Amino acid sequence: MRVIVFSDTHSNQGAADKIIQDNNSCEHFIFLGDGIHEIDILKSKYPEKSIFCVAGNCDKTAAPTSAVVELFNTRIYMTHGHLYKASETTDLILKNAKKENAMIALFGHTHKRYFEEINGIYLLNPGSASLPKDGLPPSCAFIDITPYGINCMLIDLN
Repeated sequence: MRVIVFSDTHSNQGAADKIIQDNNSCEHFIFLGDGIHEIDILKSKYPEKSIFCVAGNCDKTAAPTSAVVELFNTRIYMTHGHLYKASETTDLILKNAKKENAMIALFGHTHKRYFEEINGIYLLNPGSASLPKDGLPPSCAFIDITPYGINCMLIDLN
């Protein structure tokens, strides 16, 4: 089963819409902050989709800055990352994921793609859907959760 992960749209509604439209057969989406207004619009446009989200440092909302969801019998820890020094280290994010018994830890904030498996936890940053800072195109990520394991892929949006 597939989950689409994206982050940091920063008022680019077109990028948020494109992610849903290009992945219309997918039911589950996770947004990692800095563009929560776009997510509110997506939720009203696509009420049949499950869209989970956390708030980022640029979001003015009461949404949590971290959360845990369970999809396909897999616990997923998600945070924007600004409160966990994501620009400097992934240690605090990994620590919180372990504390939550999560197999997957997701974060945004840096606008840079990142993927690593550390001691059985998949640590993933999908990059930015509109303002990348790693010299690569805007991006999102696919997470495929199967009976055979977990597969994560970073995907260009252009």
